[in-house]
Amino acid sequence: MRIEGTAAIVTGAGSGMGAATARYLAQRGAKVALLDVKAQSVADIARDCGGLALGCDVTDEAAMAAALDQAAAKHGPARILVNCAGVADSGSTVKRSGEMKTLAQFRRVLDVNLTGTWNAMRMVAARLREAAPSDQADSAGERGVFVNTASVAGLDYPPGAAPYVAAKAGVVALTVALAREFSVLGIRVMAIAPGLI
Repeated sequence: MRIEGTAAIVTGAGSGMGAATARYLAQRGAKVALLDVKAQSVADIARDCGGLALGCDVTDEAAMAAALDQAAAKHGPARILVNCAGVADSGSTVKRSGEMKTLAQFRRVLDVNLTGTWNAMRMVAARLREAAPSDQADSAGERGVFVNTASVAGLDYPPGAAPYVAAKAGVVALTVALAREFSVLGIRVMAIAPGLI
């Protein structure tokens, strides 16, 4: 699928890899909607690259639906989704002192990294299911492409970051499962697994 002229959604676009991805897509001619809970950061980056800034928590169903509606109203149906929203977590589950990570900490890491990725994918896929396949000559009926941010941590399981490892391993499995499921809709699903950034 060609990037130029195509509507794209980038989650976690207020910093790091998400910001870099949004800038790259915009430079390649995509119509980019940048989503992030950090409204001011994402607004600054969107202004720099000519994108649409949308404050959005990817774990919030209503907020995500509203953001996708705003993006579609401005750019048309998004055919590119890049999931970069995530939070890192490090430190032992149980320290020598006996201090433990809390259940709330574990849930937050899974919620943003894994649940947020699934939430964005299901909502964009539901909209794409109703859209006509791309009219690009080289698309062969493709409706869209999703790229998820996993991590090398989700593949080699380093100690000292169990919630993050579990979340990113989940992103890997989720990507494979939805690649198979969404193939019948003409949506390609893939993941990248970066190391330390």
